[in-house]
Amino acid sequence: MAIVVVGGALGVWAIGGAAPRCKAVPGGQAPDAATSGRRSAPGAEAAALRPLPPAMPRSVSWIAFGGGAEPASNQVSLEQDLGLAARVLGATGPGVLLFAGGMGAAPVQELGRPPPGDPLLATLGELLDPRDGREAHYRPTALHPHGPATAPSVLAAVESALAQRGAGPLVVFAAAHGQQGNSPREGALLLWGGAELSVAELAGRLDAAPGARPLQLVVAACFSGGFADLAFAQADPDKGAAPGERCGLFASTWDREASGCDPNPERSRQESYALHFLNALRGADRDGRALALAALDLDGDGRISLLEAHTRARIASRSIGVPTATSERWLRRTAPRRGPGRPLGLPEEDAVIAALGRQLAAPDGAAARGIERQLAARLEGAQQAAAELEDRLDERQAALRTALLERWPELGDPWHPDFAATLARERKAVAAFLARSPLARAYEQAKRLADEAGAPLDALEAEISLAHRLVRAHETRTLAARLNARPGQELRRYLALLACERTVPGKR
Repeated sequence: MAIVVVGGALGVWAIGGAAPRCKAVPGGQAPDAATSGRRSAPGAEAAALRPLPPAMPRSVSWIAFGGGAEPASNQVSLEQDLGLAARVLGATGPGVLLFAGGMGAAPVQELGRPPPGDPLLATLGELLDPRDGREAHYRPTALHPHGPATAPSVLAAVESALAQRGAGPLVVFAAAHGQQGNSPREGALLLWGGAELSVAELAGRLDAAPGARPLQLVVAACFSGGFADLAFAQADPDKGAAPGERCGLFASTWDREASGCDPNPERSRQESYALHFLNALRGADRDGRALALAALDLDGDGRISLLEAHTRARIASRSIGVPTATSERWLRRTAPRRGPGRPLGLPEEDAVIAALGRQLAAPDGAAARGIERQLAARLEGAQQAAAELEDRLDERQAALRTALLERWPELGDPWHPDFAATLARERKAVAAFLARSPLARAYEQAKRLADEAGAPLDALEAEISLAHRLVRAHETRTLAARLNARPGQELRRYLALLACERTVPGKR
C-alpha cells in the first residue's frame, strides 16, 4: 500500500478564510440521478439534481483523498493535485477518489476576476477584520469523487483496501493541510469538517489491519514528516519497527512548513512538492514537459520509482519544505552517532548532493553547513525587521480602527441592525475619513512598508531549504555508512525501508 499526502475561521466580514501556509479523473462521468414517482422529502428534489458519485471499484490499486477542512481552505491547487494524482495512478489500475465534502459538497476556492462589490465595504473589511480569501471566488469541483474526504471515510477506504489479499501494493494519494503536534506522532492532517487524522491514529489502524499489502506513504503537507514515524509500531520510536511492510516519503520534516495549497489556478505560478513529485512519476518536469529518462531513473532500471520522483522534488522544487522519508527517520534513530563507516550505495542521496552542491557552490558537507548558517542569519535579520514593521502596522491599524468606531460604532458589526442605515447616511463622511485623515495616511504607509519587508522572506526561506536539503543528504550518507559498518537488525530494516520506497507504482 502506498499513501501519498499533499498539503480560517469564518468571520462576519469574510467571504473566504485565511489559507494555511502549506479534473477529470479515471472512472468516467457520474451517472444521472435516479428519479421515482413518489413524493420527495424536503430537500430531496435539490439533492436529486446532484450527479451521483461513480461506483466503487471492486479491486483498488490506489486511493486519492484530500481537500480542505472547509470551503475557505479548499484551494484549487489541492483539487488539481488530486486530479493529477488520479491520472498518474489511474494508469496502474482502478482506484478510489475521496475529495472534501464529496459530490456536490466540495466548493473550490479559486482566484480570478475580483468579485463585484462595494469598495467602501472592502476597505472597512480590510481595516476591521483583515483576512485572506476575499479576492477569491468559489465554484463546484471538477472532480467526480466516490465520496467525501472525512476522517472516517478515509480510514474505512484504507482498511477495506488493505483487506484485499493478494492485490499487490496499494497507492494512496492525499492533498490536505497539515498540523504540527508537540511530537511527530501528534501531527495530523485536517480533513473535511475539521476532523483530524493523526499520525498516532493512522499508525494504530495500520498496526491492526488484517491485510498484508505493502504500504508506501508520500505526504506533501505542512509538518508531514511526522508520518515518517509510521516506520515504528504505534508511531513510537521506543516500540521498535512497525509490523508488515510500510514506508513513506514526505514534503517536509515534522516541524517545518511546506509550500502549496494555492488558490491561484495557474499551475505555472504554483510551487509545491506534489507538483514536482507527481509529474516526475510520469517522466516530466513540473510543467508536464517530458524529461530524459536518465534525469529521473537513478538506478538505471528503466523505470521511475516513488523514491526517484521524491528525489526529483528534493532537487527541483523551490518550495520552503525539506522533504524527508521513513528510511531517513529510521536511520537517524538507529545509526551510530560516531564510529567507522562502510560506504553504502545511495544513488538518490548522491544525486541530491551533486545537483544541490553545484547550485549552492558547496563542494562538501562543511561548505553546505556554512552556507546554511549564513542564510539563516540573513533570514533572522529580515524576519526581525519585518516583525518590527508588522508591529507598527498593528499599532496604526488599531489607532485608525478606534477613531473610526468612536464616530460610527455601529460599523464595527455588519450584522448590527443599524449598520446599513448608518453606512448609507454617513457614507461620504466615512469614505473621506478613510481616505484623507492623518491616521488613515499613517496606516497606509505602514502597510506599504510591511508588505515590502515581507515580500522577500519566502524566497529566502526557499533558499535556506535547499541548503538544509543538501546538509541532510550529506548526513544521510554518513549515517548510512556507519549503520552499514554494523550489520544487524537495524541495517536490515533500513534496507527494507529503502526497497519499499523504491517501489514503482503498479509493479509487484
